[in-house]
Amino acid sequence: MNFTNQNRTDQFVDFSIDINIESPKYQQLVNAVNDALANNTLSSGDALPSVNSICKDYKLSRDTVFKAYSILKENGVIESVPNKGYFVANDTRKVLLVLDTFKAYKEVLYHAFVNNLPKKVIVDVQFHHYNINNFKTILNNSKGKYYKYVVMNFNHKEVPKVLSDFDIEKLLLIDWNIHSTSANNYVFQDFGNAFAEALTDAKSAFKKYKRLVFVYPSFTYHPFETITHFKQYCDTENFKYKVITDIKDFEVKKGDAYLSVSDRVLGLFLEQCRTKNLEPGTDTGFLSYNETPMKPFIYKGISVISTDFKAMGNMAAQFINQEQSIQKYIPTKLILRESL
Repeated sequence: MNFTNQNRTDQFVDFSIDINIESPKYQQLVNAVNDALANNTLSSGDALPSVNSICKDYKLSRDTVFKAYSILKENGVIESVPNKGYFVANDTRKVLLVLDTFKAYKEVLYHAFVNNLPKKVIVDVQFHHYNINNFKTILNNSKGKYYKYVVMNFNHKEVPKVLSDFDIEKLLLIDWNIHSTSANNYVFQDFGNAFAEALTDAKSAFKKYKRLVFVYPSFTYHPFETITHFKQYCDTENFKYKVITDIKDFEVKKGDAYLSVSDRVLGLFLEQCRTKNLEPGTDTGFLSYNETPMKPFIYKGISVISTDFKAMGNMAAQFINQEQSIQKYIPTKLILRESL
């Protein structure tokens, strides 16, 4: 590593503390270094000011500055050299991961993503919660600050305009194929035909029941195309069916098999089965959407239709690690367990 003199960081990294925000002082120092790296005002080998000089120039305690440097060192952003000081580590890069909400299967995606990145890649995670103002704020404030962007978008008319401001080579869209173009990098799951194929694979299990009921609560953001494919499947296979959108109308009945995109509904199903003395998988059935680490162990195992979120996270990491475009669909599969 070639070490540069300290003047550069003194000129381009602002270690000033804003007392009007909730972020701790040490975290503001960490953010200052990370932002400088994202803006390319710092690069590999650049020297950072000494702990003592930051304490003196910005009137901070030694513990605050040392804690910030320790975090940066632990994250592989900087390294210390005996008798010389602190320097920016080789090839440090910062990545933004924008997810919709934090759920168990998103945690699987996240861990697969970060565990397949080099130690010197820093990942910032933000959640938009399907709120367009949150989405705008997160992405507009991040422009030019990150090496690459991994974004889980959603169905809103203003999303394409927000995304259009980003370099298409640095942007990866994940999960839902909406507001994407043929030029975008993406790793998607298929909520349409692949979902229908999974239903076909469940046909023998469905035949035990008199009716199929899709519980699709009004509060869900799950793509509506699954409802369309569900109805087409039932019509083709001559299954009696019903779609429930108001969760207040959900009542477990013997002889019905239920499909739902909401884990809240799964909880209600199991609660009602216990109250009514109904045996899941025999008296009534349940097919859940999205695998989580706990579903194999809930009751006697919950059947699921799910994409492989670990594979999605791995593919997203591949986009970060390689200077290549990527356009990939992750398979959606049926996993049959005792609940159906």
